Amino acid sequence: MSKYTINNNIRKLRFFNDEMTQQELAQIVGVTRQTISSLEKGKYSPSLDLAFRIALAFDVPLDSVFSYDLKESGN
Repeated sequence: MSKYTINNNIRKLRFFNDEMTQQELAQIVGVTRQTISSLEKGKYSPSLDLAFRIALAFDVPLDSVFSYDLKESGN
């Protein structure tokens, strides 16, 4: 069985964009601050639409924001 993890660089990107707050990013992409917090903690996987909106907010390619790790389990 395979297990995947979606990682993100949102916190780092916010820091390098004039220390943008979670609230500021949330307003730009049209979600709540709590959604941004959950994304940063890896507790929530974004829709494809939201992932692209976040990448556009930072003016970077999608794979600069999100990465995908696939782990094979020994079952």
